[in-house]
Amino acid sequence: MTGARMGRLCNSAVALAALLLLSGCSGTSTRTPARSAPTGPSREVLTNGLRVIIQEHQASDVVALHLWVGVGGRDEAPAERGFSHFAEHMLFKGTERRAPGFVDREIESVGGRTNAGTSWDYTFYYILLPASQTVKGIEILSDMVFNSAFDERELSREREVVFEEIRLGEDNPRSYLGRRLYELTFRGQAYGYPVLGDPDMLRASSRETLRGYYSRHYVPDNMTLVVVGAVRPEEVRAAVARTFAAPPALGYRRATPPSPRPLDESYREVRPRPERQSSIGLAWLAPRLGDRDMFATDLLAHILGGSQSSRLNQILRERLRLVTSVRASYSALQGAGVLSVTALCEPDDVEKVEGTVLAQVKRIQDEGVSHAERDRAVTAAESQHAFAIETAEGRAYAYGFAETLWTLEGELRYLEGIRAVTPEQIREAARRYLSAANARLVLSPRDRVR
Repeated sequence: MTGARMGRLCNSAVALAALLLLSGCSGTSTRTPARSAPTGPSREVLTNGLRVIIQEHQASDVVALHLWVGVGGRDEAPAERGFSHFAEHMLFKGTERRAPGFVDREIESVGGRTNAGTSWDYTFYYILLPASQTVKGIEILSDMVFNSAFDERELSREREVVFEEIRLGEDNPRSYLGRRLYELTFRGQAYGYPVLGDPDMLRASSRETLRGYYSRHYVPDNMTLVVVGAVRPEEVRAAVARTFAAPPALGYRRATPPSPRPLDESYREVRPRPERQSSIGLAWLAPRLGDRDMFATDLLAHILGGSQSSRLNQILRERLRLVTSVRASYSALQGAGVLSVTALCEPDDVEKVEGTVLAQVKRIQDEGVSHAERDRAVTAAESQHAFAIETAEGRAYAYGFAETLWTLEGELRYLEGIRAVTPEQIREAARRYLSAANARLVLSPRDRVR
């Protein structure tokens, strides 16, 4: 499964409106004084560098276990394209102690489920279990990430599964547009290569090359374990000490992604597709995750095309009836950001749709947005935040994402940043980021492409 979270930041980096509580375990972690808010998550760092976040969440008798690794598509050398995603698949195919099929035997047999996701910036694994199985789940995760077997026969079988994922992605016009728009926007750069990988490089991969990649990146000082649910924190800490504390730190230092190259008029493509309608995607470089402008840019994307009442939906779909669908979204990556507008329309209407989008961008740059638009966007962010962290699983995802790519405290204070944005700051974000050149991708029926 590829797990890149596209869409606005409030969908991918949700926040908890509480203060961060920092604590530690004697003998296995560095201890930071507690700050307040005893119901918030605790965060500690084991002596081998592994970060552990724990929160009691009594809404239901389940536990969400997430293991996040700071490795993804942007970390791959040219001969390793797709290795992060391929390794993710292999961690479910047996360990030195557990034969293939352990997911069915040990997780699903007790009512649990598990999956994983890979993006350009991260790989994560999750197990959702009855709370009584917390310790067992922690043991399984530790075994998976430190002792995966990479069996030759399983490797061959799973390679074909990945190829099928690639084929399915090519067949879906919406995912194809999103993926190709990123490839165009970051052409020749780390974020411009597909997370699923290069089929030629995957065919050439061997047990030795893939396991070597896994061994370099799957080290404790590049991992975060998140435990959220109806748990006893001291029991969790004891289980973590038994299973995750032994592997030594290796001094892991992840390379910082370079700043993206500016766009120009050469970032324009038309690609043939079998569908009868056309799709258009426009993309601008935007703030990276953690940048001071990300809050204003998030609200800007919502006002442009993040809801049925947004400007582009009201004009293009409801008033002019030029599009079947239109959407604006902001994706904040660790090393870059993208604000994009995508639309589905008739082939003859592509130019009209593009012109209308650019006219609305110019209008915001010139006239700004109203207080009512700003307030609706803030309310939408608050609602999505509340929905996203309603479950233990949602909270675990939010904490793991933030700790791996940003900061946990920044994530917990996310709504404070959103609520502080003014209409003038939204206008300034439009001027700063949407005045530059943009990438343009059109998917057109084959008989329309010369």
